[in-house]
Amino acid sequence: MTLYVRASKSLIANTGQNFILHSLKVRLIFSSSSIHHSHSPSFDTAESNNISTATCTSSSKPNLLETHFFQNLIFKEIEAKPQAFANTNWLVSEEFDPLILDPDLFIRVLDSIRDHPRIALRFFRWAEGQLAFKRSEFAFCTILDILVQHNLMRSAYSVMERVVTVGLHGIVDVLIDGYLSFEVSIKLLDLLLWVYDRKVMVDQCLSTIYKMVRNGFLPDVKNFNRLLRTLRDRDLVGKARDLYRMMGESGVESTIVTYNTMLDSFCKQGEVQQALGLLSEMQMRGCSPNDVTYNVLINGLSKKGEFDQAKEMIGKMLILGLKVSAYTYNPLICGYCEKGMFAEALALLEEMVLRGASPIASTYNMLMYSLCKQGKVVDARLQFFEMLEKNLLPDIISYNILIYGYCQLGDIKEAYLLLYELRYRNLNPTVITYNTLMHGLCGCGDLEDARNLKNEMINQGILPDVFTYTILVNGSCKVGNLPMANEIFDEMLRVGLEPDQLAYTTRIVGELKLGDISKAFSLQEEMLARGFPPNLITYNVFVDGLCKLGNLEGACELLQEMVSRGLVPDHVTYTSIIHAHLEIGKLRNARELFDEMLSKGLLPTVVTYTALIHAHAGKGRLELAFTYFKEMQEQGVMPNVITYNALINGLCKLSRMDQAYRYFAEMEVKGIVPNKYTYTILISENCNLGNWNEAFRLYKEMLLDKGIQPDSCTHTALLKQLGKEYKSNAVQYLEYVVLGNDGTAEVKTV
Repeated sequence: MTLYVRASKSLIANTGQNFILHSLKVRLIFSSSSIHHSHSPSFDTAESNNISTATCTSSSKPNLLETHFFQNLIFKEIEAKPQAFANTNWLVSEEFDPLILDPDLFIRVLDSIRDHPRIALRFFRWAEGQLAFKRSEFAFCTILDILVQHNLMRSAYSVMERVVTVGLHGIVDVLIDGYLSFEVSIKLLDLLLWVYDRKVMVDQCLSTIYKMVRNGFLPDVKNFNRLLRTLRDRDLVGKARDLYRMMGESGVESTIVTYNTMLDSFCKQGEVQQALGLLSEMQMRGCSPNDVTYNVLINGLSKKGEFDQAKEMIGKMLILGLKVSAYTYNPLICGYCEKGMFAEALALLEEMVLRGASPIASTYNMLMYSLCKQGKVVDARLQFFEMLEKNLLPDIISYNILIYGYCQLGDIKEAYLLLYELRYRNLNPTVITYNTLMHGLCGCGDLEDARNLKNEMINQGILPDVFTYTILVNGSCKVGNLPMANEIFDEMLRVGLEPDQLAYTTRIVGELKLGDISKAFSLQEEMLARGFPPNLITYNVFVDGLCKLGNLEGACELLQEMVSRGLVPDHVTYTSIIHAHLEIGKLRNARELFDEMLSKGLLPTVVTYTALIHAHAGKGRLELAFTYFKEMQEQGVMPNVITYNALINGLCKLSRMDQAYRYFAEMEVKGIVPNKYTYTILISENCNLGNWNEAFRLYKEMLLDKGIQPDSCTHTALLKQLGKEYKSNAVQYLEYVVLGNDGTAEVKTV
C-alpha cells in the first residue's frame, strides 16, 4: 500500500490532474501486487526509475486482475443502479476512466463480460459515446462478435450501422484478415453489405463484395440480390451485369429474385432481346419463371411497342397456370394508350376482367389520360364513373388527369369543381394539381386568377416549384406583359428556386415574341453561365422566334451554328424554317427544305404538312396541296381542323364549292369538329357568290347546332355588302331572327 500512496502523491505533485491520478491509482494497485509476488526490488529502487515504465510492466496475471477488477466494477454499478450506462450522459465514478482511455483494456474487459451480451452492449454504447473514447475496428468487432455469438442479429445490425456512420470502413480488412472466426466474420460481412445497401453506398458495397470473393468469403445470395436491385434502380446496368457474372464465376447460385432483377434491368434499358435470352438461360438452369418474371417481360415488350409478343407472354402465363393481375395487363394497356390505340386498350381491359384480374385505379388513370390527351374528356369522365361503380376509389392522379383534360378544353369552371370534389373525398391537392389549374388559367389569358391560385396554394402549405413560376412567366409572356414575367422570374430567384432550362427558355420565348432579340440572347448567356448550355429546344426557340420576326438569315445562321456544336436539327427546326420561307412566298425553297428534311430521316408532323398545304392552296397551287394532303395520310399523319380549313379556304378562293363541301363533310365523318374559321370561310365565299340562303343556313348551324360563337370576322364576312353604320343593327336583327325572340341564347360578338 505504501507504493500506492507514494505514487499517488508523486502524481499529484507532478500533474495536479485528478483524472490522471485516478487512472494510475488503479494501475499501481495491480503493479504493486505483481511486485510483491515477484519479489521485486524495494519501492525506493522502483521510485528512482521512470514511473510509466514501472506501471506498464506487462504480464498475464496483472492483466487478469485488472480485467476482473473492471468487470466487477461494471456489475456493481448496474447492481446498485439498474439504469446504469443506459445513455451516454450517464455519470459514473472516475474509476471507469482507464477503460475509456486504454483501447486494449477496454477490449479485454468487454470480452470478459461476453456471457452477458445485453450488459456488454449497453456498456459499449455508453463508452463509445464518451468524448475521450478511442474508436477502433477491433473494439467494434469485439462487441459484434459477442452479439453474433448470442444470435442478437438485430442489435448487431444497429452496431454495424454505427460502424458505417463513424467511417470505420477498415473493418472489412480486419474481418477478412481473421481477427474473428470465419463463421462470425462471414455473418458480419454480410451484415455490413446489408447496411451499405440500405444506405445506397454502392461503391463501398461493390468493393466489399470483391474483397470477400477474392479471399474466399462468399456473400449470401440475398446480398447479391439486394445490390443488383440497387444497381437496377440507379440505372447502373453495366455494373449489375458484372456483378451477375461474378456470381456465376464464384459459384453463387442465382435465385428467381436474381433473374427477375436482371430481367427488369435489361428491360429498363430497352434491351428486351437480352432479357428474353436470360429467360431461356434461367429455364435451362432449372429455375421456373413466376408471374413476376412474365410481368417484367410484358412491361419491357410493351414499352418497346412489341405488343404482339407481350400478348404472347400473357398467353404463356395462362398456359402455365400463373396468376394474371392488373400488373400484368397495365403495361400493355398503357402501351396501347400511348400509341392512340384506344379500342385495343379497351378490348384488353375486357379480357383482363374475364380472366379474373381486377383493374386498379392506375388502369383507369391510363385510359383517362389517353382520352384527355385526345380532347375526349367526356369519355374520360365516363371511365371515371365506371371506376366508381366498381368501388374503386379514385386517387389524386385520377383527379389531376381530369383537371388537365378540362383545362385543355378551356373549361376552367369544371376543373375547379373537380378541385372541390377531391377535397370532399379527403384527397389533398398537390403542386401538380395547382400547376395544372394555373396552366389552364394562363391558357385562357386569366393571369390574375392564376397568380391568386399560387397564393392560395402557399396558404394551403404547398410550396410552388420551378414549374409553377415557369407557367406564370409563360402566361405573362403570352399576354404580352413582359414586366410581370420579369417580376415573377425574379420572385422565383428570391424564394431560392433555381430556374432550370425550361424556365429560361420560356423567358426567351417571351422576349422573342416581343421582338427583343438582344435581350433573348442575353438570357441565353445567363443560362449558359448557370450551367445550362443551349440544347436543341433552345435553338429551336431562337430559330422559330427569328423566323417569325422575319429574320430568316439569322435563323439560317443559327441552324449552321447548332450543327457545328454537334446538335442535329429535328422536325421542329425544319418546320420553323420551312414556314418562314412559305410566309415570304418562297415555295420552291420551302419544298427543297422539306425534301432535305425527309432525306435526313426526319418525319414531318401535322404542323409541317399543314403549313405546306396552307401556303400552296392559298397561292392556287391546289395540285401540290392535294399531293401533300394525300402523302401525310399515307405516312400516318392525320390532318386536323386547321389542315382542312387550309384546303377548304384554297378551294373557296377558286369558287370550287362542291369540293370544299366534300372536305367539309369528310371532316364530320372523321370526327374532326369544324371551328368558327371553317364556317367563316364557307359563309364568306357563299356571300361572295350571292348564296345568301346558304350563308344564313351555315350561320344558324354554327350557332345553334354546333354551339360555336361567331366573332367579328364571321359577321364581317356575312355582312360585307353593308355599310359600316348598318352592321351593328344588322347583327342584332340577325340574332333576333336566328335565335328567336325568347332571348335565351347568349351570343358574343367581337
